Amino acid sequence: MSTEFYKKILDNNKKWVENQLALDIEYFKDLAKGQQPPLLWIGCSDSRVPANEIIGAKPGEVFVHRNIANMVIHSDMNMLSVLDYAVNVLKVKHVIVCGHYGCGGVKAAMGNQSIGLIDNWIRHIKDVYRLHEDYLNSFENEEDRFNKFVEINVQEQVFDLAKTSIVQGAWRNGQDLTLHGWTYGLNSGYVTDLDVNMSSNNELDEVYRLKFSN
Repeated sequence: MSTEFYKKILDNNKKWVENQLALDIEYFKDLAKGQQPPLLWIGCSDSRVPANEIIGAKPGEVFVHRNIANMVIHSDMNMLSVLDYAVNVLKVKHVIVCGHYGCGGVKAAMGNQSIGLIDNWIRHIKDVYRLHEDYLNSFENEEDRFNKFVEINVQEQVFDLAKTSIVQGAWRNGQDLTLHGWTYGLNSGYVTDLDVNMSSNNELDEVYRLKFSN
């Protein structure tokens, strides 16, 4: 069965290329010339949340970073490298952190079951729960609490993005850059703007506001 699936995806690639060329014979030549995406997407690794398809974007329009539960962790050099390149080289104008309801990483952070190496990653999600523990525990219905935790986690990741020297440096230099927080409904296909849209560090506690020497 796995061999059949592998052959199928190779065949699908050929069909996709043929379809694109039928629409535009120069499609891949133009695509190879470079990229200038206006958007960086930081999303979950969940296979059910394909960034481009959700927003109807074409190849070349979205720069993408994905990890379990769409986390912005300040010691994650992978995420920071993607962010730095997107902001300082590609000059993206928008960064979207997109979580999704039913997220397995967020769900795992609500419990205490050891899964393996991922426990170390999930600990960062638990930190978010601890920060909002009283509020989240006020939800008697577990599904409501789960959904609200997904939303709060996204909001906190947007704030963590704003705390980075990369984003604050761009704002200091007058760069047009806005951060957004979204959630995606697996059972509906719709995204929800969580109204945590930031284009300056004014919404951060003063302790996080970096002062640059020049």
